[in-house]
Amino acid sequence: MLELAGIIILGIIAQWVAWRFKLPAILPLILIGLLVGPIATLYTEDGSKLIEPIWNGEKGLFPGEGLYYFVSLAISVILFEGGLTLKRAEISNVGPVITKLITIGTIVTFFGAGVAAHYIFGLSWQISFLFSGLIIVTGPTVITPILRNIPLKKDVSAVLKWEGILIDPIGALVAVLVFEFISVGEGQAFTQTALIEFGKIILFGTTFGFTFAHALAFAIKKNFIPHYLLNVVSLSTVLLVYVESDLFAHESGLLAVVVMGMVMGNMNLPNLKELLYFKESLSVLLISILFILLAANINVSDMELIYNWNTVALFAVIVFIIRPLGVFLSSQGSNLKLNEKLFIGWVGPRGIVAAGIASLFGSKLMLRGEPGAEYITPLVFMIVLGTVLLNATTARLFAKLVGVFLKKSEGILIIGASKLSRLIGNYLRKNNRHVVLIDNNQSNVDKAKKLGLEALSANIFSDTLVDNIELNDMGYLMALTGNSDINKFAIDKFQKQFGENGAFRLVNTEEVNDPENNPKEGLFSHTDDFIQLMDTVRKHPVIHEIELEDKEHYDKLIDITYEERDIVPLFTKSPDGSIEIIPANSKDFTPKGEGYKLVYLGKEIEVAKEGENPKTD
Repeated sequence: MLELAGIIILGIIAQWVAWRFKLPAILPLILIGLLVGPIATLYTEDGSKLIEPIWNGEKGLFPGEGLYYFVSLAISVILFEGGLTLKRAEISNVGPVITKLITIGTIVTFFGAGVAAHYIFGLSWQISFLFSGLIIVTGPTVITPILRNIPLKKDVSAVLKWEGILIDPIGALVAVLVFEFISVGEGQAFTQTALIEFGKIILFGTTFGFTFAHALAFAIKKNFIPHYLLNVVSLSTVLLVYVESDLFAHESGLLAVVVMGMVMGNMNLPNLKELLYFKESLSVLLISILFILLAANINVSDMELIYNWNTVALFAVIVFIIRPLGVFLSSQGSNLKLNEKLFIGWVGPRGIVAAGIASLFGSKLMLRGEPGAEYITPLVFMIVLGTVLLNATTARLFAKLVGVFLKKSEGILIIGASKLSRLIGNYLRKNNRHVVLIDNNQSNVDKAKKLGLEALSANIFSDTLVDNIELNDMGYLMALTGNSDINKFAIDKFQKQFGENGAFRLVNTEEVNDPENNPKEGLFSHTDDFIQLMDTVRKHPVIHEIELEDKEHYDKLIDITYEERDIVPLFTKSPDGSIEIIPANSKDFTPKGEGYKLVYLGKEIEVAKEGENPKTD
């Protein structure tokens, strides 16, 4: 009981440490597992592990093959959750670089690492290619924490993010297929019988996954499952698919759950988000338990097995030759610059799926007496730990060395995607600013996307925004919703992450009536709240520019905006095209030099003749 409770407690502590220090969770999880497992034998009085996953005499958690059964079921849930995140639309919309990375890059890693493992360690071709299939996977859980605090150009962040998301189930699928191919042979992997068995695994795996995905989706859409049972019924269905598929064709279960997740992830299910949140929470718990168990299950002899220069050589070939080669081949003819390619080639940490499946497959093959199977788990763990440590400690420095580190974040994050936000966002985008709109109203998000704007459907009360690495270049925050509480909350919560250069919000009705107490973060005009601005947008949905002669001319124009309700000052625009946001205390704001323009919303101001004041039309 103490061991089981200890694993859960240590796992959650590791997750918290990872969050607190912005590290991939897999790093503290595996390190804790090693400390209470193989390393514990060096400092305990009787030379035993503090946590022994396999029952051995009087100590241990899982008797017989119990550990492998638990690992199998846990991995099936994790892979199903990964499959749910893979969308066809995302594959078709991502750039050609990402498409090539998950195809050409995968092929380069698979064959390159397989050949390297074969010749460096002398492993059989089957074991070598199983190893290379396992290390294809990077994964968002290791990429996101590393890049979260590195301001990068949007294209670079997007490539790394989507590669991690899309390659997760693809890499798992490749590893599963290679394992199945090894498993069916039992020493005769290239015979006709083995190929038939391999075909059965693919047939039953895809059939079960596809059929049960549609059956569960049908039950959800027809409300055959009560809402409070939805998550647990889905979980039990995943486990059922895994077990049933495995009974019909041995070792086809993992393929079935990956296919099931992919199929359901591309359906228009009403409760898919809830299902994802539940599976995500469950995956966090399973991963926390799983990787402490797997790391603790490693023996000192396993670590000694790879304690040689061959391991260093294999790691160097994979990190410094195969990864950059895959990136450069995948990015041929793209708009990525050499320094951007170098950075993407440098950042390739292997993830949770790789380590988990490696332990499962390695253990199963060892039980069957497959030559070289004992190398799978320690070698993959070495690659996972090595790449995560390397990238977590050097990514920021390397970004600065190759010149992809953004010294100043110029992106603008707009909270709210109303017509007002879309109008302002579209103007900023046309003036070469990276703009992202956030709204929990899907209709507003869809309208923004139709205009070519980048928009996300998100709840600002959730922590997921902070984890979005595509928002790394955000330096300005503008809260433009009709709810003053939400605007204030957005400023308070996200100012440090996204508003380092300026965080602004609309003034509310009370502040309009009390201009003397306008907030310092007030936006555009102290006389215009959301209702007034939307009224202006409804009557005059146009943004204009007018040349500024001097400070006096600017003040006269601002006076007009005070007098005329349908004119709202927004920005000043410099001769080189850079834009500066006008705060609510617009009278105190001063343009920085000659040749500037005032950017405003609403009714057009007539250009006055010399000596006259400007007028509205």
